[in-house]
Amino acid sequence: MEIKGKVFIVTGGASGLGEGTARRLAALGGTVVIADMQADKGEAVAKEIGGAFVRCDVSNEQDGQAVVAKAVSLGKLMGLVNCAGIAPAEKTVGKNGAHALGLFSKTIMVNLVGSFNMIRLAAEAMAKNEPEATGERGVLISTASVAAYDGQIGQAAYSASKGGVVGMTLPIARDLARNGIRNMTIAPGIFGTPMLFGMPKEVQDALAAGVPFPSRLGTPEDYAKLVQHIFENDMLNGEVIRLDGAIRLAPR
Repeated sequence: MEIKGKVFIVTGGASGLGEGTARRLAALGGTVVIADMQADKGEAVAKEIGGAFVRCDVSNEQDGQAVVAKAVSLGKLMGLVNCAGIAPAEKTVGKNGAHALGLFSKTIMVNLVGSFNMIRLAAEAMAKNEPEATGERGVLISTASVAAYDGQIGQAAYSASKGGVVGMTLPIARDLARNGIRNMTIAPGIFGTPMLFGMPKEVQDALAAGVPFPSRLGTPEDYAKLVQHIFENDMLNGEVIRLDGAIRLAPR
């Protein structure tokens, strides 16, 4: 699939991995619709890259529909990158008692249900596309995490949500094969994003040192380069790619 001249939706595109992806797709000639809750930042990034912004709670059906409608109005919607997410930390039983059920539910709703909501709506629109020379009508990419495989203490909700994203990757690819739509997932390791930069500097340094090679934090550009390759390589389908420098997370 050629990126130039196509339309892409990037959820969470106002910052972090999503922003890096939106900027790269725009630099390659794509038109990007940023879907995010951060209106000021999202509108600013969209203006800089010549794209569009739609305020969106990815777990809300009407919000998702508005994003897809905007994308379709701008041209041929060929890609969705799900980067919107939250990463709370709470133990199953902590100093204040049992894990808050509302926090667990919210994490599942945003990270898992939100990803599926955007996938189903974007795929419905893509299925109406005229196929490319490769036969494909669109590509869907979601963001999981290495925490889906080796979640740390306090990550029960986060790991469950990302494990769900991993688990639905193959069945969605199989569902959409007849439509010529590919579905992939990226599982990043320790990346330099606003969520991580909120931690103390010594914690950031310790996390970076724990990456076997290269011993550094991943960048939004690292993620965006893999997104580009997935879009352009039509044999990639139904798989989860760990982007982690060979790290395996310790319990804490």
